[in-house]
Amino acid sequence: MAEGGLQRQLEELDRDFEEGELTEKGYYKRRTMILSQYGGSSIDRSDDAASQTGERPSGANRQSFGSILAGPYARSNDEDHAYDEGDSQAGGYAFAQNTGIRVQPPTPGYDMGPPSQVQRFQEQQLGMRPQPPAQRQFSHGVGSVSPGSRPQSQGSMYSSAGTMLNSDYAFNPDNGAPSEQQGWSSPDGNSRLSTMVDSQGYFSDFTGQQLMDDQPRESYGGPQRYSQGEAFSPTAAIPPPLSQLPTAAIHQMPLEPRDVPFAVYDPHNGNIPMSKFDNIGAVLRHRGKMQARQPAYWVLDPRGKEISSITWEKLTSRAEKVAQLIRDKSNLYRGDRVALVYRDTEVIDFAISLLGCFIAGVVAVPINNVDDYQKLSLLLTTTQAHLALTTDNNLKIFHRDISAQRLKWPPGVEWWKTNEFGSYHPKKKDESNPLQVPDLAYIEFSRAPTGDLRGVVLSHRTIMHQMACLSAMIATIPKGEDTDTFSAQLRASDGTFVAPRQGKGEIILSYLDPREGCGLILGVLLGVYGGHTTVWLESKTVDTPGMYANLITKYRATVMVADYPGLKRAAYNYQQDPMATRNFTKKMEPNFSCVKLCLIDCLTVDCEFHEILADRWLKPMRNPRARELVAPMLCLPEHGGMIISVRDWLGGEERMGCPLTLEEEEADSDEELNSPTAANGYTSLIDGANSEKKKIRRRNRTELSEVLIDKESLKTNEVVVLAKGDDVRKRANEPGTVRAGAFGYPLPDATLALVDPETNLLCAPFTVGEIWVDSPSLSGGFWALPKHTETIFHARPYRFVEGSPTPVLVEPEFLRTGLLGCIIEGKIYVLGLYEDRIRQRVEWVEHGAHEIEHWYFFVQHLVISVMKTVPKIYDCSAFDAHVNGEYLPIILIETQAASTAPTTTGGPPRQLDIPFLDSLSERVMEVLYHEHHLRVYCVMMTAPNTLPRVIKNGRRDIGNMLCRKEFDNGNLPCVHVKFGVERAVQNLPLGDDPAGGIWSVIASQARQNMLVMHADKQYSGVDHREVVIDDRTSTPLNQFSNIHDLMQWRVSRQSEELSYCTIDGRGREGKGVNWKKFDQKVAAVAVYLKNKVRVQPGDHLLLMYTHSEDFVYAVHATICLGAIVVPMAPIDSNRLGEDAPALLHMMADFRIKAVLVNADVDTLLRQKNVSQHIKQSALILKVNIPPTYNTTKPPKQSHGCRELGLIIRPAWIQPGYPVLIWTYWTPDQRRIAVQLGHSTIMALCKVQKETCQMTSTRPVLGCVRSTMGLGFLHTCMMGIFLAAPTYLVSPVDFAGNPNILFQTLSRYKIKDTYATAQMLDHAIAHNAGRATPLHELKNLMISTEQRPKADVYQRVRQAFAQPGLDRTAINTVYSHVLNPMVASRSYMCIEPIELYLDSQALRRGLIVPVDPDQEPFSLMIQDSGMVPVSTQISIVNPETNRLCLVGEYGEIWVQSEANAYSFYGSKDPFDAERFNGRTIDGDPDVHYVRTGDLGFLHNVNRPIGPGGNMVEMQVLFVLGSVGETFEVNGLQHFPMDVEASVERCHRAVVNSGCAVFQAGSLLVLIAEVRTRAYLASIVPVIVNAVLNEHQLVLDIVAFVAQGDFPRSRLGEKQRGKILASWVSRKMRTIAQFSIRDPDAEGSVGTVVAEDGGRRASAQSGYTGAGSLRRVTMTGGSSLRHVESVTQMPVAEEEPLHGVGVPLAPIQTQEEGWIPARGDDTPTNETPRPLQLNTTLDYSPVEQMSFDSPEQLPPRTQTARNEYDMQSTYHPSESYDYYSQYESHPQRVESMVPTIDYRTGSPTPAPQSTHGLRVANRTSVGSEEWPQEALRHMKLHQ
Repeated sequence: MAEGGLQRQLEELDRDFEEGELTEKGYYKRRTMILSQYGGSSIDRSDDAASQTGERPSGANRQSFGSILAGPYARSNDEDHAYDEGDSQAGGYAFAQNTGIRVQPPTPGYDMGPPSQVQRFQEQQLGMRPQPPAQRQFSHGVGSVSPGSRPQSQGSMYSSAGTMLNSDYAFNPDNGAPSEQQGWSSPDGNSRLSTMVDSQGYFSDFTGQQLMDDQPRESYGGPQRYSQGEAFSPTAAIPPPLSQLPTAAIHQMPLEPRDVPFAVYDPHNGNIPMSKFDNIGAVLRHRGKMQARQPAYWVLDPRGKEISSITWEKLTSRAEKVAQLIRDKSNLYRGDRVALVYRDTEVIDFAISLLGCFIAGVVAVPINNVDDYQKLSLLLTTTQAHLALTTDNNLKIFHRDISAQRLKWPPGVEWWKTNEFGSYHPKKKDESNPLQVPDLAYIEFSRAPTGDLRGVVLSHRTIMHQMACLSAMIATIPKGEDTDTFSAQLRASDGTFVAPRQGKGEIILSYLDPREGCGLILGVLLGVYGGHTTVWLESKTVDTPGMYANLITKYRATVMVADYPGLKRAAYNYQQDPMATRNFTKKMEPNFSCVKLCLIDCLTVDCEFHEILADRWLKPMRNPRARELVAPMLCLPEHGGMIISVRDWLGGEERMGCPLTLEEEEADSDEELNSPTAANGYTSLIDGANSEKKKIRRRNRTELSEVLIDKESLKTNEVVVLAKGDDVRKRANEPGTVRAGAFGYPLPDATLALVDPETNLLCAPFTVGEIWVDSPSLSGGFWALPKHTETIFHARPYRFVEGSPTPVLVEPEFLRTGLLGCIIEGKIYVLGLYEDRIRQRVEWVEHGAHEIEHWYFFVQHLVISVMKTVPKIYDCSAFDAHVNGEYLPIILIETQAASTAPTTTGGPPRQLDIPFLDSLSERVMEVLYHEHHLRVYCVMMTAPNTLPRVIKNGRRDIGNMLCRKEFDNGNLPCVHVKFGVERAVQNLPLGDDPAGGIWSVIASQARQNMLVMHADKQYSGVDHREVVIDDRTSTPLNQFSNIHDLMQWRVSRQSEELSYCTIDGRGREGKGVNWKKFDQKVAAVAVYLKNKVRVQPGDHLLLMYTHSEDFVYAVHATICLGAIVVPMAPIDSNRLGEDAPALLHMMADFRIKAVLVNADVDTLLRQKNVSQHIKQSALILKVNIPPTYNTTKPPKQSHGCRELGLIIRPAWIQPGYPVLIWTYWTPDQRRIAVQLGHSTIMALCKVQKETCQMTSTRPVLGCVRSTMGLGFLHTCMMGIFLAAPTYLVSPVDFAGNPNILFQTLSRYKIKDTYATAQMLDHAIAHNAGRATPLHELKNLMISTEQRPKADVYQRVRQAFAQPGLDRTAINTVYSHVLNPMVASRSYMCIEPIELYLDSQALRRGLIVPVDPDQEPFSLMIQDSGMVPVSTQISIVNPETNRLCLVGEYGEIWVQSEANAYSFYGSKDPFDAERFNGRTIDGDPDVHYVRTGDLGFLHNVNRPIGPGGNMVEMQVLFVLGSVGETFEVNGLQHFPMDVEASVERCHRAVVNSGCAVFQAGSLLVLIAEVRTRAYLASIVPVIVNAVLNEHQLVLDIVAFVAQGDFPRSRLGEKQRGKILASWVSRKMRTIAQFSIRDPDAEGSVGTVVAEDGGRRASAQSGYTGAGSLRRVTMTGGSSLRHVESVTQMPVAEEEPLHGVGVPLAPIQTQEEGWIPARGDDTPTNETPRPLQLNTTLDYSPVEQMSFDSPEQLPPRTQTARNEYDMQSTYHPSESYDYYSQYESHPQRVESMVPTIDYRTGSPTPAPQSTHGLRVANRTSVGSEEWPQEALRHMKLHQ
């Protein structure tokens, strides 16, 4: 009983609310009281009961009750009961049996069907009950929901008998009914419902791909449109974060829908309700009968002349003909797609085909850009359209264009020419086929702001509802005050009407594109619906002064459909010359008295122009309602062009549930609760006191409202109204204000909400949010994009309720319009698109707290400021780029000053005025900063009409999202760019010690504090192998002190076994040499050298051989004579400019006594060009060339070395006695010489044998790099040490035929071999080794001196997987100049270990492994292997000499028997320190070699062996050389990582064609590019990539042409040469851009160290600024070699290539040892500032010169030779180190020791009279440099 009473009271309450007697507030108040009376137990049941009856009383959920009884779909009682009795379940209709109120069911076609997965997930998570069907039709793009059945009606029969399937003309598939074929179920079993969903079932091969595609699309349609950092995902329905507010947040609830307060009738017959028609096709047939002779369309040419017209009868007849042919001839099903390919001028043909498709029951696909073949083809494919309707003229043009462009016709498409069809003539009068239309009417494709093409589906129900609303709005337009009261029915005596009769239909004058958007709705569909006559003209017709006004007058237009550009052109033309309009024709004067409405298609309202339009154009043209005509129209061009707001006179705004005046007080609201006005819009006579006030208020509601908004408040999304109404015009010019105009109230029956696009929470009142709308007039979704449909068309907002911190869903589903605006007085104010809003982060400190928030700026406001303030700007746009976690504003300027077009035809291109463009950019920045406080990131300049455009109504506007897309790709046609990073970029990280760097005590201690609790120290174990057993004889090999004695023992034990064999160029085996013969050949060479050359112990012999047995003989012959072996690769006759000076300097520096060669090299040196070049160079350099001896055919010897007395003396094996000198050449051609003794050579062989498990049963192969490192060992030593044969393959033969190497490996079953990445790349490129089995090769050692390249392993594995090379046989070896095998992956039996590191932590010295899916900018590195035998690695802080903890990286220190002894001839204490590293907290007796490389040890567990047992391994990861790193703000960066980011950011940057370095306080990047055009557009891409991935701001970006980037002969970057040529201003750059002014106010990223007044940048990386500096005398050392520009005297002499100078302590007589100062100049003078080009120094058309003498500073002229060098050198003389590069850069060596910390060893500088002496004068004065000062300059070629 109690439940019945509750139910009754709730029903009464709902009835009162529906009749308008209660406001929403009062409704909820009374409902709460009723529920509280009956207790809480019945609440849920009552809600369920209410939901079961179909009632939706809440404001957000209910239907428009007023429109049920008298709305556009009003029906008789019989019809309603018919629905209820027959198809209530099928159609989703419900009838409230217990009440007297008829509840409008959802309109057929809008049923929701079963809830979506998103809806079910939301209900499950939020504990909500299932919701009743929503108001709008469900998405046609989601294929997971089956369509519900639809009710049968007179106009649309969905039974099987009425479908096209059972007709004779239909195409019948072979396999039964479509529903059975595709699995689409229907209630009656055999009906094919022509929704988009079931239509897709026929093309599962296409649509399935669309529906199942889970890949993210870079389209605005999905979540990418909105902020990447949004708090929740709309598609996953994850709610926003919990509320932190103690009370419920204040939300502006969705506006309640208004009603159409009357039924819509035919304007031509007031007795015919338009609700009787279900679709436009039915209306057309009605027009063809009832308005047969009335014109339907007039089409005008650009001169205003009629070119075609058609009546309703003819239009209907021709449309019926098209429909008949489609039904009879096309074999299409109902709901199949048909493309309409027409030009905008072919309005009539287009309308005929569109309406014909409607009648035929197929879905039309209008294509509005017929010249875009790619778009045409895409649309035909996307929609699976097999029929295209066009005209004969278009088809001819297609034929011509396709033939000219050699394109193919779209396959499977049949083309019909509708202009040749004629009219339809039925056999019997009034006979017409029944209309059988699907749900869908047409698919409109439009481009999103990002350029993505998407189709929006429009149903017939949607169209009819929109038409009814528009017709109702037009019908309520008030008549003018001077309307004649004379009866229009009275006639004169002659039968004519006395008073002019008002036309029953409207005359619509439009120039909008009739094929899309509101142009299609108003220009085609509305005319049919209302029987209006449409006059269409081209948009360019408006440009003719007076033409538009004349046509309005001539055709007595009542409704104008226009846009702002056209109206502005017409109005401004009239302002300039009124008589041109008034006297346009003599027949009549302009008269606009007939115009009722001027609809303006726009997204934002231009209030200022409205005044001009109304008062200065419409009113002078005799229209008394000028102000009431103007009606801006808010359309959704991306969602079908549907209109959602326009001014109207329908009333009903009181029901929207929001205050309608700003001054409305709470008392007024309470007063109006019981007022009839609030409910039905009628005024009671009882309320006479306030009637006048309410009339004024109601009249104000129909006016175009405008407000004045505070500009500053918009930055925080707040709306502060400063003025409204007439006050706006008075205060419009006040600074800091924005004038905003309203469109009007939302469309009738539309629910509108304002939502925060970032969180999807309902906005508070007077805030800016995204407009979400729900209406039957809106589309149901995108075509074939279900995910985007769910996200955009079925979005659900959230709100907080009082007492709960959890947000709850708001009931209706909305369409996200992408429009940002606000609601004031119930009217819609739009400020711009979501994409047109720029964000910027601001920070400040308030009350001691650091505050961060985002400010928002609208592009339109910025553009207006720029265009009004800055001169000479053609157009402007802006957008923001999300870089480094913040949004950076970018301004695009089109100006004539940026054009290089010739001033005269055929003339030269115009040169850019760079200073003017700079000043223009700065002016734009300043204007936006002062007017809007916007900190601009960069300004880009382009020529007029070059930015990407979007076409709207025939006009091209800048598409800022297209610009952003092209900006990200670096494709903008930009000729100048100006950055403002000092203001814009804020969140740059700082290290723990910005001035000291990551190795300082402060930073090191910070890391220690983080890691000390749970981290051990980093050092490896050591596997000491004291005894090495020979597997052939079981003899301990460690009893041999040198390799020569071991060779003699091999000769004595196995004299007849093979020792060496050469493989020739054809893969054939040469004559083998046994051990006895080998001993005799070595003895022969030794005797020859002893007798002929007079070699004495200690002499230096230069061995220059090709890869041959002769080289091996010479090496051992030199060793047994006690001489010093100096191997060197043969010089290259093509690179004599580099190799000849290198050879001469080795002769001079090492005091070479003789040069030993074989026949091949001897022939090379005797060539005329080679010999002359060497002789001339030696003469100039004053170098004595030692004699050359050919050892290929020495006198034969029948005795061995021991028999001839060639034995090793005891003094020769003493520590420190040099036996072998390995000379390494860096990519910059700097020489590094390493001294090895007998003990080191034997230790190297021992480590190779034991680590690689080498035995005498497997041969050894020698191929490449035979003069040093592992290549030398495998070629000359390992065969002897193992008693195994050695096979030699010449690198020259390998280059010609790479298969030779792999055939040798396979034929002789070689187990271990050595290779380089370059030679493997060469083999892969020539497909070598693919057919040769390699399963016997167990250890392919790939040597690397740096961090292993991640792609090498994968490429080698893929290339040699087919021949059977095991994946664990590909092993990298970490080689160093001081130890060729520091770590190795050999026989680890696992693939390379990949580790992803947090790059931000890495810059602080920390190792933090991360998940690459979570950290997109993580650094992937591969391990370098484990330590070999007799080797120990420790990771040490290079500054404090303390062991690093696990979790940080440091310098790699190596302790091994195989370490080199020293740098040859070096007397530098720093070099000795490199070999005497001692840790403070480690074993003091252990002596380490400091590699100068950074890395860390890491423990991993991997399954090993057949059983898969987990084994723990400690592996080494190498990060890079400490000498190459640079520091910025106390953070360390590796150049290779920065360069990798740049090289992959733009396709124009050449691979491995980028170098980044520091020059003083400047961070400079040089990039090699493939193009010269528009380099300015590439600069922001590079800067953004570096900023985003590395948090670095570049200072200078320079470009060099392809081929001008300095590289070595192996393709490696010559960093030193790049830096030297840059500083000496000889870099051949084609363009140079300054990014940041380090001295500008607000500059970021620069740290100033207070040290003697000298400025040390945070990017300098030296003493006082984060360099490695000597702290104490014990163990500390400086390892930095990146040079500051303040240390670099700019000069123009040739550099001394190979002159390496470590940062060593400087010793002076007065002060003794002092630390090296990184910020001192060698002369302690203030250096000249580097003159850098700060602007664009090139023309996109013509290259400019950059190396003119005027750009260089004056210098002291000295005598020059042809090699650009001085002829003498003395250490005490001042000399200039840097030089200019001539056409052939020379490699010149000096006596100064060098260190390359990428390889880490110096070149000796023996003090001898044979040394090269070079004197170079400096340009800084006559003051001399100390010799020690040279060691502080690390710049090399």
